[in-house]
Amino acid sequence: MTSSWADRRPVATRVSAAEAVFTDLRQAIESGDLPVGERLPSEAALGERYAVSRSVVREALRSCTALGLTETRTGRGTFVVSSTASHDLKVGEYTARELMEARPHIEIPAAGWAAERRSAEDLRQLTELTQAMAAESNQTDWVALDGQFHLAITRASGNRVFQNALVNIRNSLTAQSATLNLATGRMRRSNEEHERIVEAISSGDRQAAERAMADHLDAVQVAVRSLTH
Repeated sequence: MTSSWADRRPVATRVSAAEAVFTDLRQAIESGDLPVGERLPSEAALGERYAVSRSVVREALRSCTALGLTETRTGRGTFVVSSTASHDLKVGEYTARELMEARPHIEIPAAGWAAERRSAEDLRQLTELTQAMAAESNQTDWVALDGQFHLAITRASGNRVFQNALVNIRNSLTAQSATLNLATGRMRRSNEEHERIVEAISSGDRQAAERAMADHLDAVQVAVRSLTH
């Protein structure tokens, strides 16, 4: 283990625990303090270093892996494999590029149909989800709500093809959302974008709903590119 990094204590900042761990690890890898080929300390050791739980460490390591900086090898641990972020996030079964190419064909029309077909119960659920996200400060819990929100829109569309398509990519969407929140702090902006989508669906304006969803997906794509370029 590189002594300079191991001996240096992380600086406390006003961010979530997982974000602080992720930021410190990423900076150490990109600066060369943790060189390519280095095996990271165990989750327990990292938890002790940062005074956080193993689940927080695990969340940060997942984001490092999504960026292509680290790789976990069964029975051997987690190793640094690159000092620069990949040009495409690895998020579960799919990549960020694959998600961003597919999502507009699923979620934009789904939002439009939801504006025309949504029921009172659909609107209640969407409103409750946006309120819960606005009040949520825990990133892991917020990401779970985010997944429920996007799935609820496809249900409100009344089209099971859209719904099943989103279910298929849901795990990758969750992984991407978690990484973006750790690396770019998009929770507040996403909340605002979600609220505009729900307002458009509630108004029954199909074009406005499609436009609001398109704006949201464009913002997500910009955030992804900021990590990989």
